[in-house]
Amino acid sequence: MNKKIRNIWLVLGCIGLFSCSEISFGDEFLGDQPESSGATTEQMFSSKAESDKVLNRAYKGLPYGLPATDNNALGGNVLESITDLCQSFRDNISDGPMKLYYNGSLSPNNINGNAAYVYGGETDWTTIRYAWLYIENIDKVSDISSEEKKKRIAEAKTLIALSYYNMMRYVGGVCWLDHSIEVNDAMEFPRITFAETVKNIVGLLDEAIPDLDWKQDEINDGRMTKAGAMALKFKVLQWAASPTLNSNTKWHKDADEYTCYGNEDAGRWKLAQEAGKAFFAELKANQGYELIQPEEETHRARRLAYRKAYYDRGGTEVLISTRKGYGEGTHGEYIGQRYYTGPTLNYVDMFPWEDGKEFESDNFNWSAPSKQPFFEHKDGQMIPTRDPRLYENVACPGDIYCTGTAAPVYVNSAQYKEGSGFLIMKFILQENADRDNRPVQWPYIRLAEIMLDYAEVLTMTNGAPTDEAIKLVDDVRARVGLSGYAGKKYTKEEFVDIILKEKALELGFEEVRWFDLVRWGKSGAFTKDLYGLESRGNDLNNPTEFTFKKVKLSNNRYWKSNWDSKWFFAPIPQNEINKKYGMTQNPGW
Repeated sequence: MNKKIRNIWLVLGCIGLFSCSEISFGDEFLGDQPESSGATTEQMFSSKAESDKVLNRAYKGLPYGLPATDNNALGGNVLESITDLCQSFRDNISDGPMKLYYNGSLSPNNINGNAAYVYGGETDWTTIRYAWLYIENIDKVSDISSEEKKKRIAEAKTLIALSYYNMMRYVGGVCWLDHSIEVNDAMEFPRITFAETVKNIVGLLDEAIPDLDWKQDEINDGRMTKAGAMALKFKVLQWAASPTLNSNTKWHKDADEYTCYGNEDAGRWKLAQEAGKAFFAELKANQGYELIQPEEETHRARRLAYRKAYYDRGGTEVLISTRKGYGEGTHGEYIGQRYYTGPTLNYVDMFPWEDGKEFESDNFNWSAPSKQPFFEHKDGQMIPTRDPRLYENVACPGDIYCTGTAAPVYVNSAQYKEGSGFLIMKFILQENADRDNRPVQWPYIRLAEIMLDYAEVLTMTNGAPTDEAIKLVDDVRARVGLSGYAGKKYTKEEFVDIILKEKALELGFEEVRWFDLVRWGKSGAFTKDLYGLESRGNDLNNPTEFTFKKVKLSNNRYWKSNWDSKWFFAPIPQNEINKKYGMTQNPGW
């Protein structure tokens, strides 16, 4: 390939994602931008420094969960807004949940950047194109060692695998691009089956894993690792083994080879188990990753340990992270829309009491609570009464929120107004100072998720929860001081439900819930009533006690009475179908 690809180089040269910061670790590999407006492949691969720019561009296309100017998925809302965890109240022209999902208007002819996922969007294909460009041309570079070349090629293959995995979870079988193309070339590659997609992704990861470093150093934090690639392989195989994809019963009457296997095979769960076992064996041998533990056995310390687990870079828990830049400035859009998105009472009710006992919402007297459900006022302090993770995910009445004000904040009032009665705390934090000198990452996969997922896979392959499976769940709960499940008997179905709930508690607003509901075919989560909580404090500025009223959220979703399992997968834009290159429409659309 010896063509001018001016457009590629222009794209590379015109992207400026990063601001200056005194924090230099973990993004240096992303910060080097091309200076030329045009170049041949020979120029792009004339040196290691120049070739790095191509690979760096591939990294910038990775999926990112927080709202960003170049990724307006769901109109700036979080993915959980179309699950039972959260409700959007941002009813304007740019709102994805309200205008596409809650009213049921999403269709192959009505897809825009505000959909949860748009097939044919630029982001995924950008990563894939640049990664293949790097793989095909890196041999032209003379000032790079063979060892480093192998590592960088392995990184590129992992990037491709991750991009296809993200695409597969939304649409099923993909159009497989296995070489580099020019920017203006037509993306017209026939769709491959779901089984082929899984096989190809796993194949790329199997090629990459042997050549990757287990963990990166501080400067290279954010690059793909062996730990991340092995975790991703496990996630791919777990997805493939899940009931929606791996069943003798079609998840939709029109489901075909592009959106599932079409049969049930217990061996698929076994493949996932083997991948998970390999990951944990490698973890035991190499160390480097572990759950972040509290510095002392207090509620506050447990909460902060949990915060470090999902928020901090360069830690011991995040296996794959994606980034958009330095500094707290990247929070701006997300923080700005915080008042328009409310966690549901359904989600809040999932969190147990601080000792681990279930919060029995059906028997809780909200109008005259015998115990305050969030905080008790003692000795001049507000003492939390629930799972520490609740307060890090949700701003509850009585807590401190964002700018150090009382939560929830509704026009400086302790009285409930429009919304769910709660606000998102995850990634927003309590004080502005909490974000100082802490550049944002998106924790795409972290260790706690793999532990819980492996517990699920062990339960499925053994027909009941094993001691190892129970311990994995209990270890995640122990980090925040909760009692565990050891010593009790559960059926396979019961323990899977426990795990899915635990994942909602641990990984809220990290884009996990939607995919769990889809792969397990949990239609009931999309048709049930959703609730909020009216709360009134005994003081407008510094409430110490609250009265409550449980309310059904008024914004009833189209799904409540018109649910169709077609929603498990995104529609393919009709203009892609019309190109007649082999893309097919997903079932029901």
